[in-house]
Amino acid sequence: MAVKRNWKGAATLVIIWFIILFVSRIFSLLTDFWWFKNLNFEKIFLISIETKIVLFLLSFIVFLIFALFNLWISSKLQRSFISFKLKLLITLVLSYFIGMTTYQKWFTVLQYLNQTPFNIADPIFMKDVSFYIFSLPFILAVWSFIMATVLITLILVTLDYLQAYIAAMFSQRSQAQTIDIKPKLPELKRGVLIHLAVLGSIIFILLAVRHYLSRFSIMFSEKGIVVGAGYTDVVAFLPVMKFLMILAVVIAVLFYIWIFFISGSKKLRKRHILLYAIIVYVIVFFIGPTVIPGIIQSLKVSPNEMNLEKPYIENNIEFTKMAYKLSDVEEKDFKAEQAITANILKEAPETMDNIRILDWRPLTQTYKQTQEIRLYYDLSGIDVDRYYINDKYTQVMLAPREMNQRQITENAKTWVNLHMVYTHGFGVVMSPVNSVTKEGLPNYFIQDIPPVSNVDEEKLTINKPQVYYGEKASSFVLVNTNTKEFDYPKGSTNEYIQYDGEGGVLLNSFTKKLFMALRFFDIKILLSSDITKDSRIMFDRNIQERISKVTPFIMLDEDPYLVISEGKLYWIQDGYTVTSNFPYSEKYGGINYLRNSVKIVVDAYEGTVNYYVIDLEDPLIQTYAKIFPKQFKSYELMSEDLKKHIRYPVDLFKVQSAIYSTYHMKDPTVFYNKEDAWQIPNEVYGTGQQVKVEPYYIIIKLPGEEREEFVLMTSFTPIRKDNMISWMAARSDVENYGKLLLYKFPKDKLIYGPLQIEAKFDQDSEISQQLTLWSQQGSRVTRGNLLVIPIKDSILYIEPLYIQAEQGQLPQLKRILVSDGERVVMEETLEIALNVLFGKARPTITTEEGEERTTEDLIKDAQQYYDAILESMGNDWTAFGENFDMLGEVLEELS
Repeated sequence: MAVKRNWKGAATLVIIWFIILFVSRIFSLLTDFWWFKNLNFEKIFLISIETKIVLFLLSFIVFLIFALFNLWISSKLQRSFISFKLKLLITLVLSYFIGMTTYQKWFTVLQYLNQTPFNIADPIFMKDVSFYIFSLPFILAVWSFIMATVLITLILVTLDYLQAYIAAMFSQRSQAQTIDIKPKLPELKRGVLIHLAVLGSIIFILLAVRHYLSRFSIMFSEKGIVVGAGYTDVVAFLPVMKFLMILAVVIAVLFYIWIFFISGSKKLRKRHILLYAIIVYVIVFFIGPTVIPGIIQSLKVSPNEMNLEKPYIENNIEFTKMAYKLSDVEEKDFKAEQAITANILKEAPETMDNIRILDWRPLTQTYKQTQEIRLYYDLSGIDVDRYYINDKYTQVMLAPREMNQRQITENAKTWVNLHMVYTHGFGVVMSPVNSVTKEGLPNYFIQDIPPVSNVDEEKLTINKPQVYYGEKASSFVLVNTNTKEFDYPKGSTNEYIQYDGEGGVLLNSFTKKLFMALRFFDIKILLSSDITKDSRIMFDRNIQERISKVTPFIMLDEDPYLVISEGKLYWIQDGYTVTSNFPYSEKYGGINYLRNSVKIVVDAYEGTVNYYVIDLEDPLIQTYAKIFPKQFKSYELMSEDLKKHIRYPVDLFKVQSAIYSTYHMKDPTVFYNKEDAWQIPNEVYGTGQQVKVEPYYIIIKLPGEEREEFVLMTSFTPIRKDNMISWMAARSDVENYGKLLLYKFPKDKLIYGPLQIEAKFDQDSEISQQLTLWSQQGSRVTRGNLLVIPIKDSILYIEPLYIQAEQGQLPQLKRILVSDGERVVMEETLEIALNVLFGKARPTITTEEGEERTTEDLIKDAQQYYDAILESMGNDWTAFGENFDMLGEVLEELS
């Protein structure tokens, strides 16, 4: 009775647990459906849910039937002391977990059923690449489910037989003690042995299948000098897998021979043929795939590695370039004459007008200090883009003023304020990359609240400046309620607004309010009298989380950027199709295939999400479009104004640059010896630390082109050296979008790299004196990015210098460092620096006495007065005071 009560109690707990899980899941699914429907993506939601349910039920039922059938057999063959109801309960729980594990492969199944061929065959098995990306993962998933089903069932059946055997053994021992005879071990029934043998044979048949599939793993092997099948893999590993496959099939057959022939003969039973075969299999399984290839690698391959591996290196180079879209990189020669002149600069006006002297990292602090206006606003997300302003192609910095609820003061963090009042950010800040005020602060194109434009440009007009969806949005908000939303501060008062968009789920029924309250565990959603039938609830407002919820199979670029287009604010997010199963391709961060196939646009006011396919040749995005028809739009449907703001993504360019630094070498011998390997150079940044040069956007006229364009570029240096060897540009403008260009410098000519130019700046006596002087005065000197700017056949190097008070938070652009590779100058503005670089007189400063002095003269005077102050300290306080006053006058003239 006690056992029965315990069983019923356990069953009740399991049922309650299932009910709780089911109900909570229903709340989540239904509210998610409303969310997807609001975005017109209910088809994605329904297809994914239907596939998950089918997979769950299919795996649940198959496992349940198979396991119960075998447990029923075990119960019939040998008396069990465990009730079949308890076995049913255990099997149900296990079936649930099997189903939960299996349904997570829903997208693998959909990709397999809708796969698109690559029309590229691998050189070893001659299978299309789609087999490795779509078919093989599906087959392995099916194999894993069947193996788990059979193996878990075998364990359950074995435990069932074991408990019956132990019970029988104790029963015989008890009887033997009663009649005082020596107890015998009970024998297993023939039916039990047959049952276990059948399950064992299935296990080995599955192992044979796995060995067959393991052959294809050599296409991703990282054991050789390159990723992919090498000589040892083909000559040694494949035969070992074939032997294991055959041996596993033989053992599976031996199980049946053992059942029908050997188990009935005591004479033959002693031969243990099956046991010997299993021992051989285990030995080969653990030793064969590692020891045999290792011996061949050491004795045959290593002494002749280049000759034997050459065709496999060629395969790796070819497939890696295809995987990262580097096969079409256009390589050109760049003369690098180093004869840049003022006339050459005059012939590139748009390039010179868009040189980025403002660095986004110190600029972020400046934006925050001057334009956040209120504590709860956040301007930390600065992006680079370009607009036509006053009929000029102009590169700008742009940052949205987002609402950061975490920065609201603690006493103001009421439920109403967090969810109904402080619901959105407001406006943007924009400044050109090449212009600052006399104080070294940015010259704003758009600033303040409400946004004020300092240029007469209709394209910069913002009719909907509210930012409900962004990078900082976190918690849910309720809009269009009886509580007015805070819009923006206005002097000593505030402006309020009622939301009039279509963003969020409409709370037009009690059921919706109830389910939302349960979803967020917030009863106030249900009880609040401010929520009407016209109110909306916005959640998942972070744009990257929002996109990932709709399409979790698309990888996102780290940095979405904001665009002003047709009076509204839009986020543009670059989306990538990726896989780690592209054969023979070098891996980068766990992936070995990468395409920027889709541009995703999110309305900052409405929250709508649109996917525009920009790479129609990508089989992955074609497959996704088949799975979810009419959910991905053609790039042609994107508005013409938004097209002007698409840009080549930084993350993609970083990966391609890193791969190409090695895979520009086409000759397998050169590749094997790494004779011409490159690297991304370092630069001195910030307060003096060395960092990798980040790719940067710039408007330049590429060699041989007729006009300037917006490109993303980086430079390369030979590995473990600092001189530049080449530079790469990714084109962003519509007509040439996505094209990669590589410009190689002459190998017989020294072209200074970023670190070498940084060293030239540091070695210049006037520059080093000025930097020392600022540091001694308690200011912090911050060095910006060193820009390498190709102009015609020459190179110009430019680096901004920021000064910030030791305790201050407002960095100011004070100097520009410029070099043509030979000479270096540091001046207050880029224009003055270029004039001095090309031999024109420095501007003079007229002192109160009418004397004309150059900046360098005043710096020298300041250094002399500073040295005199140090000498007179503690000895001659009169001289100390006089020198201190003179130093102040000189610094005032310098400023």
